[in-house]
Amino acid sequence: MNVNYQKKLDDIINKIETNLETPTLLLHSCCAPCSTYVIKYLSNYFKITVLYYNPNITIDLEYEKRKNEQEEFIKKINSTLKNEVYFLEGEYNSKDFFNAIKGYENCGEGSIRCDKCFELRLDYTGKICKEKNFDYFTTTLSISPLKNSNKLNEIGEIIEKKYNKKYLYSDFKKKEGYKNSTIISKLYNLYRQNYCACIFSKIESEKRGGNSE
Repeated sequence: MNVNYQKKLDDIINKIETNLETPTLLLHSCCAPCSTYVIKYLSNYFKITVLYYNPNITIDLEYEKRKNEQEEFIKKINSTLKNEVYFLEGEYNSKDFFNAIKGYENCGEGSIRCDKCFELRLDYTGKICKEKNFDYFTTTLSISPLKNSNKLNEIGEIIEKKYNKKYLYSDFKKKEGYKNSTIISKLYNLYRQNYCACIFSKIESEKRGGNSE
């Protein structure tokens, strides 16, 4: 059954707006371009810390390039936001990714291999949310048209129960989120990669002509 996760997010935000205190949010980000619209949108309602945790980026130089782009974008955009946004780098060890997707290497983009990758990154986000006592956690991943929002939110719900921390349900591609992310990315001249992150998605992207995520 398809769930309207944008409506679920709207309902949460409506409740938040009746509170005097602004809640904290740990926002997992896969890359700067995907974070653009999400940061601008959610920073009106939350005090955000962007968590850059992506061991699925299996080329060290690519990881550093994307991480630095994320950090620089936050610095540039902060003066335009209602609430200041902070940056937090997670642990980086590509072995964690390879262990998580072991046995599914050849399954292809959008398969259980990607689901295992989502689980890895969302579980880490939930763990840090618990350790550092954030009010909510979520991910920018649902902004991509190539990512399964239902699966992401199903995983988020499981991790919410595991760590007893509130998961912020979302489908950021709604309300022209993806379109707005591309506009903001161009405005800030952000590096837009032509594959998701892992070596498998890189090979698959090259086979299909290198279309951007």
